[in-house]
Amino acid sequence: MGIAVSDELKTIAQPLEFIPSQPFAAFLARLKEIIREKEIDLILVGMPRNMDGSYGPAALKVQEFVAVLKDAITIPIKTWDERLTSAQANRFLIGAKVRRQRRKETVDKTAAALLLQSFLDSRGA
Repeated sequence: MGIAVSDELKTIAQPLEFIPSQPFAAFLARLKEIIREKEIDLILVGMPRNMDGSYGPAALKVQEFVAVLKDAITIPIKTWDERLTSAQANRFLIGAKVRRQRRKETVDKTAAALLLQSFLDSRGA
């Protein structure tokens, strides 16, 4: 799972790291560390949507994930439309001449930064 954070002014998103989602206990432990270290006050989770805006099976999995996360974490959790963030991340990394193997390692956290930046921009931050 790609993780991104914003600057203190909540204007600029930056990729932070990739955390494997399984085993979930290890994912959750690392996420809680990041929340403490970075003083996170909101978790933004990408919500997959079809190009027509409808929700498919992947969205149901995200909703289940968010429900489990809400039981484990006390800060607010919000979902945000993630359409095309992985494609945008890949294009960006290709444009930056990042090698294929490195792109595979980087695409999720870059997509997370794009998702977060979209959210920050929508708030007029």
